[in-house]
Amino acid sequence: MSTSLSVLEQVLVLVAGIGAGAINTIVGSGTLITFPVLVLLGVPPLTANVSNTIGLVPGAVSGTAGYRRELRGQATRLWWLGSAGLAGGLTGAIALLVLPSAAFDAIVPVLIVLALVAVLVQPRVAARVAARPRTGVVGPPRWWLVLGVYLTGIYGGYFGAAQGVLLLALLGMAIPEDLQRLNGTKNLVAALVNGIAAVLFVVVAEPDWQVVVLVAVGSTIGGQVGARVGRRLSPTVLRAVIVVVGLVAVVRLLTG
Repeated sequence: MSTSLSVLEQVLVLVAGIGAGAINTIVGSGTLITFPVLVLLGVPPLTANVSNTIGLVPGAVSGTAGYRRELRGQATRLWWLGSAGLAGGLTGAIALLVLPSAAFDAIVPVLIVLALVAVLVQPRVAARVAARPRTGVVGPPRWWLVLGVYLTGIYGGYFGAAQGVLLLALLGMAIPEDLQRLNGTKNLVAALVNGIAAVLFVVVAEPDWQVVVLVAVGSTIGGQVGARVGRRLSPTVLRAVIVVVGLVAVVRLLTG
């Protein structure tokens, strides 16, 4: 399946991909940039979601690589949480393909609104995480964190907007670690969730490959931008852009 996009529209998708790759690395809600843009350009919601998930995988890998320094010494934790994320992502992706497309069309505006709320409360979560004492101990994570990551993975495999925000909130509640190390963990788990969902979508779904390539190229560039200069960007500006674009998409979806 392929949507006919003009040159200007292709550039817009590419730029959205760059923004999403950077935002996913920094905050974790890049889907709220690319998905609404695709819907506004006339890509069917289900096709947009599948294509966006595949396209954002290279950006997630790029962003994770940019945080490889923060991932050192977390092997045990990453094994547990990564496995939970893979299982959840596969479950969510299967649910997306099994449930009728009408169900996705009906629920996605609600999911976007919930994701926007998560983006808005993210600063408070980050502040609480930063204020917690650090133990420096890395071991197997608590069982409820593993379960929470699995459930978040289901959401990520099904839709994924603000998945990173939810993951960071969970990690912050359970792990007394530096915020940047938690962000690295979040990036890796999200990459695994998107990756396993993307593999399934490539095999059995009908992505729009023009969209996939544009988002992939953009998100790869954005992932490196986010990892290198993301800490200098204004979080307030990023959240404002996300909320505005997300609300426009909700209106577009509700008005047909």
